[in-house]
Amino acid sequence: EHLIFMTELHTSETGHIAPLARHTFGKEEHLYLRNDIESLFSAGSKSVNIFPIRAVYRLEQGAREHCVKVMVSVSKRRLRHAVDRNRAKRQMREAYRLQKEYLVNAVPEGYCLNVGFIWLPSQPLNSPTIHQTIQKLMLRIGENIRKKTEIVGNSRIKVYADGNLIEDKSL
Repeated sequence: EHLIFMTELHTSETGHIAPLARHTFGKEEHLYLRNDIESLFSAGSKSVNIFPIRAVYRLEQGAREHCVKVMVSVSKRRLRHAVDRNRAKRQMREAYRLQKEYLVNAVPEGYCLNVGFIWLPSQPLNSPTIHQTIQKLMLRIGENIRKKTEIVGNSRIKVYADGNLIEDKSL
């Protein structure tokens, strides 16, 4: 009933074609709980700006089925007309949906990532610009996460904050 786009198909041992990546963005991947949103915008969160979008993110300890949760926000102050705000949100969600593997692959096991994408300009923009910006933001967030976490061998993970070791645990 629903169309699911896939980046690649591969053949298993049985000869069946199976999807490698599903480009979906379901309710379980949305960041919508008030407590989660408040913690995202509280102290300890990081942000990355690449005009026209700001990304605010927070890496938290804990495991859940979907390790990355995302919210998009467009202020009424930035885009006055609801039609423009809805289009901007739709563009950001679509850009994330098609490229979310950048973030999913960057999150270490046992951790969760909450991300908020915030619209900055006061006029609508075209979709290719939004796609490129979201991709750059996600790559930069992934780099920052990899700098903060370091896997030592196959048995330990070290988490750094501001260059200081804050956690050293077994996998």
